[in-house]
Amino acid sequence: MLTMNIKNLRQEAGLSQMDLACRMGVIRSAVANWESEISLPMTRDLPRLARVLGCTISDLFVDSPGSGQASPSA
Repeated sequence: MLTMNIKNLRQEAGLSQMDLACRMGVIRSAVANWESEISLPMTRDLPRLARVLGCTISDLFVDSPGSGQASPSA
């Protein structure tokens, strides 16, 4: 399963949540929600997010641990 890597990329770019929010035109809590995956950025905003963070769209996603493993049956 893929998860978002926004927090790490934001920190590597030296941006606060407020900095990223201002550059993306959203409120700071939206960035916090993206980072905790309560909500996710809209697909159409991914190219801009990648530009702001200095990465590729692919870099925004990482494989979560245990990805691809079947869940144990009961």
